[in-house]
Amino acid sequence: MLGQYLPILVFICFGLLVGIICIALGYVLGRRVPDVEKDSPYECGFEAFEDARMKFDVRYYLVAILFILFDLEIAFLFPWAVVLKDIGTPGFVAMMVFLGVLVVGFIYEWKKGALEWE
Repeated sequence: MLGQYLPILVFICFGLLVGIICIALGYVLGRRVPDVEKDSPYECGFEAFEDARMKFDVRYYLVAILFILFDLEIAFLFPWAVVLKDIGTPGFVAMMVFLGVLVVGFIYEWKKGALEWE
């Protein structure tokens, strides 16, 4: 039974090896010319604040919630669609409840104005 997982283990090891090789090559071959611009903190597309306790606009959090909603929806929708014939009506009802919860979150985002860009 463990032999069935051998291709997955090989794939994970190969992916880790490729990642480590790419990072090592970048470290060895890359130019390191630090300056003030490169060493400055950068966050969210604008300069960092002086005070770490400064309040952020709530739209940043709403966009993050929106991303999580759609990401979760897609992550669960594809496997569900593949096995829909096997799980039958109870699986269909469970997914509709799940999608209903996501729709409530989407309506909340819409009402808060997260979809309106300035």
